[in-house]
Amino acid sequence: MPDFSTLPTTPTLKVASYNMRKGIGLDRRRDPARVLGVLNEISADIVALQEADRRFGTRASAIPTEMLASDSDYVPVSLDNRPLSLGWHGNALLVRRGVEVEESHMLRIPTLEPRGAVAATLNLFGTRVRVVGMHLDISGIRRRHQARAILAHLDAGEDLPTILMGDMNEWRPMAGCLNDFSTQHPVVDTGQSFPSRRPLARLDRIFASPSLTALDSGVHHSPLAARASDHLPIWATFRAE
Repeated sequence: MPDFSTLPTTPTLKVASYNMRKGIGLDRRRDPARVLGVLNEISADIVALQEADRRFGTRASAIPTEMLASDSDYVPVSLDNRPLSLGWHGNALLVRRGVEVEESHMLRIPTLEPRGAVAATLNLFGTRVRVVGMHLDISGIRRRHQARAILAHLDAGEDLPTILMGDMNEWRPMAGCLNDFSTQHPVVDTGQSFPSRRPLARLDRIFASPSLTALDSGVHHSPLAARASDHLPIWATFRAE
């Protein structure tokens, strides 16, 4: 088990976004320990997960909460949702132990499919930041409606440095909902993350307020990540101005 005895002391924050495909890898096996292994490799302060819960029945978390507590340094952001679910329509936020969660929300967005978004205001060792995790629709028109609903939520809230990330389901380099988000939150250049075996598309994206300076970013392409899901995780490190 990794050594989680110390907390970060640098004034930077690292975020990651990962469509974990309900824990089902390319070998068609559901293996939550493998997903946690990938997250531990990335070692981010904040993680946005997509497809974190099973789709049917109780929609239980694909990662048992006891495994999350014992085998990682992550704590799920609490949502007023189904008792066995980690997220809202599969969208979940994890934070490193020691990060204060001031508030959290489930964002109800226009949808044809069971999609959603989640948001939280966090205090990361003295730096307050708002984070939004999302998994948008396959339909391009619906994605734009969803993006505008998320941005309207941000406009109605407190003016905070904001990071938006998730699976946008947009194959084009920059169009549609990507343009909507990047108007006020420039896109961070991470790289191609789908499909995991041979990445060709940038379906997974991170956007951030201009007050957050991206110091580094990329796609986490380890041997474990290449097997654990059909998406690779993306990540970025920021400094608050």
